[in-house]
Amino acid sequence: MTKILLSGIGRWGANHLRVLQSLPIELFVADFDEARLEATGLPATHRSTDPRAFYDQIDAAVVVTPAQAHFEACQELLERGKDVFVEKPITVTSAEARTLAELAEKNERILQVGHIFRFDPASLWLRNAVAEGKFGRLKMLRGNFSGFKRPRNDTGVTFADSIHFIDLFNFFLGESPLRVHAVLNDFMGRGMDDQSFVSLEYSSGKEGAPVWATVESGYHAPGKYREVVVIGEDLTAVCDYNVAQYKIKTFENRHVPNGTEFKAVEGALHQLEFSPEEPLRAELTAFIDSTRTRKAPLADGWAGYESVRAIEAALKSAACGQWVSL
Repeated sequence: MTKILLSGIGRWGANHLRVLQSLPIELFVADFDEARLEATGLPATHRSTDPRAFYDQIDAAVVVTPAQAHFEACQELLERGKDVFVEKPITVTSAEARTLAELAEKNERILQVGHIFRFDPASLWLRNAVAEGKFGRLKMLRGNFSGFKRPRNDTGVTFADSIHFIDLFNFFLGESPLRVHAVLNDFMGRGMDDQSFVSLEYSSGKEGAPVWATVESGYHAPGKYREVVVIGEDLTAVCDYNVAQYKIKTFENRHVPNGTEFKAVEGALHQLEFSPEEPLRAELTAFIDSTRTRKAPLADGWAGYESVRAIEAALKSAACGQWVSL
């Protein structure tokens, strides 16, 4: 049976704990909070305030600690020959992310990054539809990952939330953006962004035309928005990740020349159903499968590196007020 260490059982780590306890593995848990550890119900031999206590016993680790601690933990685990799942962002700098991706390759270890939206069946449908040309000439991608909630205190909202859909757009298009522009705000005065507007230019449009993308994130707007829109010449898809089954609606809308003007022609609307599946369970199951089969993860270290590289460009753009090339 695969022996897995879960390092960190805080707000999001608690969800990892719930899922991992339901999977056919031998689980070890580390966290600085003794009360949290006791509440897991695991025997004393399988819990510790020091994750290194288990490094010689485990096959792989799931790292769900604050972002600033990711690099050191993952580097040590990879150097010890362990497979690693690390929550996003993989690290807080692209240089550190590249180091981890190269180290995983050198040591022939699995390194999977927690880009959870890649594992939603709706995301897989959208990626395949883009690849198959169902949208026709792709024009724009738009993402809104915002809503009123408690801010993370280890990174700004661009690193915490925008990164989800930036990675997803990389996934859909199979490439990284050419350049990035961003406007960030720190309304709460914490010294880090809490409202973010990021624009990205991709090169994969037909006939040399770029594909434009925008991602909005923030902690202020009432409600909870997890929406992606893919707009093509032949088809537009609206995906609401808050919905359990009927996540995607497609619209066969077109602008048709009408003399010297264009008219907007609304076409057929279709609603697509997907089997309800918890993406966190899907990605953790995929990680455990990868540790056994050695199959490359859907979100590997290089995917983590590319998303951090785009976020770095966004932060630089916000500081200088200009587009930043990658």
